[in-house]
Amino acid sequence: MGRTFFYCLIFFPWTIFSAVVALLISLVSKQSAHSYIRFWGKGCNWAGGLKITVKGRENIPANTPAIYVSNHQSNFDIPIIYSSLPIQFSWLAKQELFKVPLFGAAMKAVGCIPIDRSNRREMMKSINAASRQIKDGTSVIIFPEGTRSPDGKLQEFKKGALLIAVKAKVPVIPIAIQGSYERLPKDQFKVSSGSVSIEFLPPIDTENSNSNLDELTDNAHKQIADCLEGGTTDA
Repeated sequence: MGRTFFYCLIFFPWTIFSAVVALLISLVSKQSAHSYIRFWGKGCNWAGGLKITVKGRENIPANTPAIYVSNHQSNFDIPIIYSSLPIQFSWLAKQELFKVPLFGAAMKAVGCIPIDRSNRREMMKSINAASRQIKDGTSVIIFPEGTRSPDGKLQEFKKGALLIAVKAKVPVIPIAIQGSYERLPKDQFKVSSGSVSIEFLPPIDTENSNSNLDELTDNAHKQIADCLEGGTTDA
């Protein structure tokens, strides 16, 4: 309980403060606002007592945008990715998050894209918006499970989650996060300090082939599943 109390004491005022700062910075530069949000992520990880191991940085494309697809174990996954991925990127995130006061406005300010999976027309608008960001050189991150895992295990990917990659013809980089479920399980506000790992897995090429959406989805799912089942691999 001590860690949970300490986390709450830090997280809520830190997030409100960071959202206001990010909004102000975004008026001048979205890129600078994104850099500040990375700092927010590091603060959240520190408050939670997370010891993060990052592997596979060599799989992050240096000069080209990509679609990053990650498993989703915990609310810690967002700050973990922010603090571990050293590039400019955007999120394709469920629209409910954008309704959170200040936090939602900050997400919009740094270029995050809301998606409503219950409305196909609105979903396609979001996918097209993400494709435009990719063409402008900004990578996009997706949680293809659609929501946090209820038990920490990898769930099935939503059909069509990787449609952006097929349309944009950019590499798909699977991300495997391990240990965040134990730090903050879904539907349990109980924070436990400890180790977490994030691994960027080898890119899946889409540019030089007529990628089949189902095959691409299965391939990305398998890479993440194999990594989670086998433990983290050496970078």
